[in-house]
Amino acid sequence: MAARKPVFNQHVLYDTTPLPDSIPKVKEIGASSAPLLSASFFIGARCKDYNDDYMQCKTENPGRGEFECLKEGRRVTRCARSVLEDINKSCLEQFRAHWQCLDNNNQQLWQCRPAEWKLNKCVYENLKLEKVIPDQPKQSTPVHLRQKQIFAHKWIQRWEKPFIPGQSEASESS
Repeated sequence: MAARKPVFNQHVLYDTTPLPDSIPKVKEIGASSAPLLSASFFIGARCKDYNDDYMQCKTENPGRGEFECLKEGRRVTRCARSVLEDINKSCLEQFRAHWQCLDNNNQQLWQCRPAEWKLNKCVYENLKLEKVIPDQPKQSTPVHLRQKQIFAHKWIQRWEKPFIPGQSEASESS
């Protein structure tokens, strides 16, 4: 038996040390993991250059990258925030349906494909951002466009079709 009593600390700790003036101020995103996962491919599409700059900075500053690359990190945060704001303005209903589905299904993307397809269509039509999975083999159907999701709890209905940019509605129904 342990000699000391267990102590539970339920306090939230805040670091009140201000950042240097050379680091630009940015408002944090303030979203949980489900909305971020839902919008992650669109954030990646629009913020690719900022992400690449940040990762290059971290590679060039091993061990001190977190501090040395704060400016680049703030740019990434600002860009991600703008993507979420645009999605909320243009596709709030579809976005909310998709991230709530993710939240209710343990962040398993394959459980929420029909909601994802509606979100992808709305975002493409309004923001011109497309979901692309990096390093996807050219000959295979991307996993997010497959009609059959093997591990999903429920089957995808016949009328639920994935959104494929450049494909018209008429050719989808035939």
